[in-house]
Amino acid sequence: MTENDIDAALAAEERALLARMGPEPGFIGEALGLFSGPGSWVNWLLMLVQAAAFIASVWAGWQFFAATDVLGALHWGLPAVTLLLLSLIVKLSMNPMMQANRVLRELHRLELRLHQLR
Repeated sequence: MTENDIDAALAAEERALLARMGPEPGFIGEALGLFSGPGSWVNWLLMLVQAAAFIASVWAGWQFFAATDVLGALHWGLPAVTLLLLSLIVKLSMNPMMQANRVLRELHRLELRLHQLR
């Protein structure tokens, strides 16, 4: 096998890799991609905590609107707002992971293209 044959085989393999990577996934595709892979258990745990905080905030909010006195409203209103903010912050904490995945994907594409130019 000559060097040209090896280069041709590598070029075909690199083109196949670029084709397999496909287009950039949308927001939902990226979000769902966080729940697969070796570190996905952390994201599943975060979503479980986020769901529990949101459900608890809805329940506390319901109690807030059912309160008849100011102290009762304060007793349920503050936890409702705090839990709702907690659920929002936990959900938004996944955005940096999605951005890191985007950057890594683009680095892989750039690496393959640079390798093709060699």
